[in-house]
Amino acid sequence: MDKRIIMIVEDNDDDLELAMRAFRLNHVLNDIVVARDGVEALEYLFGTGPHAGRNLCIMPEVVLLDLKMPRLGGLEVLRRIRADERTRYLPVVVLTSSDEEKDMIDSYHYGVNSYISKPVDFEQFTEAVRQLSLYWMVLNQRPRNPLC
Repeated sequence: MDKRIIMIVEDNDDDLELAMRAFRLNHVLNDIVVARDGVEALEYLFGTGPHAGRNLCIMPEVVLLDLKMPRLGGLEVLRRIRADERTRYLPVVVLTSSDEEKDMIDSYHYGVNSYISKPVDFEQFTEAVRQLSLYWMVLNQRPRNPLC
């Protein structure tokens, strides 16, 4: 069986390193795909740009999506994920430092599965990653890509 993929869409080096460290501490052995902004995320998900020719039947089990990014923000990425038949049911968790009510409302409007404000404390963050991994990688079931 192929390893199940976690995709992290994060432009902040410190937040990305914290997430990777939290995955290691929680012994999360899944493959991690990192996109540094929304454009990179969509290129990976839709097999364009440097990811042209990628097997689109292999999708992440969950996308951890930051909102505030250069080039293309998280809300637009989420809107495009939900608009495409290949990714419409892909679980997306907004993991952001934004605690603005509008960002939360807009995220749910565009179909996010969960909205989590990043904890500042590393122990809290590590526990959040452990729970995210357990739920989305072990417990959650999702439909297969209808085109595969």
